[in-house]
Amino acid sequence: MSIEIKVPQLGESISTATVARWLKKPGEVVNMDEAIVELETDKVSVEVPSPKTGVMGAQLVQEGQEVSVGTLLTVLEDGASVIESAQSKSVSVQDAKQAEPSVSVAADNKPVSMPAARKMMEEKNITVDQVAGTGRGGRITRDDVVQFLDQKENPVKASGPVVPRQDDPREERVKMTRLRRTVARRLKEAQETAAMLTTFNEVDMSAVINMRTLYKEAFNKKHEGSRLGFMSFFVKATVSALQEYPAINAQIDGEDIIYRHFVNMGIAVGGPNGLVVPVLKDADQMSFAQIEGQIIDFAKRARSNTLKLADLSGGTFSITNGGIYGSLMSTPILNMPQSGILGMHAIKERPVAVNGQVVIRPMMYLALSYDHRIVDGKEAVSFLVHIKERIENPERLLLDV
Repeated sequence: MSIEIKVPQLGESISTATVARWLKKPGEVVNMDEAIVELETDKVSVEVPSPKTGVMGAQLVQEGQEVSVGTLLTVLEDGASVIESAQSKSVSVQDAKQAEPSVSVAADNKPVSMPAARKMMEEKNITVDQVAGTGRGGRITRDDVVQFLDQKENPVKASGPVVPRQDDPREERVKMTRLRRTVARRLKEAQETAAMLTTFNEVDMSAVINMRTLYKEAFNKKHEGSRLGFMSFFVKATVSALQEYPAINAQIDGEDIIYRHFVNMGIAVGGPNGLVVPVLKDADQMSFAQIEGQIIDFAKRARSNTLKLADLSGGTFSITNGGIYGSLMSTPILNMPQSGILGMHAIKERPVAVNGQVVIRPMMYLALSYDHRIVDGKEAVSFLVHIKERIENPERLLLDV
């Protein structure tokens, strides 16, 4: 019995992926739920597991190839006799290669375009002859079409022929991962689309530090799997501010504004493949312990590269904490289509004036980047002041005042 292994549904608004690497070889026995191939999407890496124990057939797509949802990846041969035979002998590598189809050139000798690229070219009235393919065997990928459109809309005027850059022998050229290319494209898109501004304030962390010191041990003991940190205070304060200034939790959709009566808080965390932003769903309904526990779980899964697509989708606002890397001040970039992002920074003891006296206090700079198309400057400034007041007086978070 043959079982087809296809590209699964990849999540919200994701229709294509890149085959990052094959984890199994043709003729190899694969156990149930064992990963066969790793796919890299715009947001996260996904492993495709085997639905049954069987013997893997030919690799029908190559590493680096772009595939769409439903694409046939390989075929699994099921049955005791097949498995027993595979365990007693290995399939030659040459036979496996011969079984793989060659799809670099179509029947009319024109370059092959991947499904997502072909769809985009049809929508934009582009022919395959106009786009240079960078995929395996010269295949045209969706990124190739996007790059072609960017060059068409923003032509670079050159005084002479373009000379290919010669690499220095002391340099190393490494192809960008799909995730890194997507991050770069989305950040540039945010700069070009939104009327992005950043406003700053500073907050005295004394009250939160004292409260954390006083209750940290009891909190950690009662809520196993959680550790009382600063992020839960900022999430709570930000939720309160978003409820007071709903435009910062909204987004522009064409000529409409979508206001949300809930808060899905994106928390930026570092992973082996770069920065990812998993989402605290319904953060406005979560307790301090739930927030801290979920953030710890996100950090662990980001480091082990096991975050799911559902963890990264649906955010309405984001928080990034450059302070853990020592950043004193920054201007965070919007996570489109969100309208705001809060930047936290390092806590530094500085002299400040309090009641006419110069005292040393642990201070943190806060930054709010926002889309000025939907958020007015007064709202943005008031939003940061709202957070500042609740961090400096954390009892207001508990009393909801």
